[in-house]
Amino acid sequence: MPTVLVVGPWRFYFYSADGIEPPHVHVERDDRIAKIWLHDLSFARQSGFSARELSQMLSIARAHRSQLQEAWNAYFGR
Repeated sequence: MPTVLVVGPWRFYFYSADGIEPPHVHVERDDRIAKIWLHDLSFARQSGFSARELSQMLSIARAHRSQLQEAWNAYFGR
C-alpha cells in the first residue's frame, strides 16, 4: 500500500488493488480512516474523525491534489 503523502498525523495512501475504482486516496490517523475521491475532493466514507479534522484533510488533499493524482496515474499506469 503505497504512501503518497504524510502531513502532520495523517498518512495519505492507496491500496495496490484500488486501480479498478476511480482515483482516490485513503487517509489514516491512529485507528481512523477516510477515503477521498480525487475528482471532486469529496469523502466516499469516513469513520471517527471530527468535522475539523475532515476539513483539514480536505484542505491538504486540495493543496496536494496534483501530486496525489500523479502518484495514482504513475502507480496504476493511467
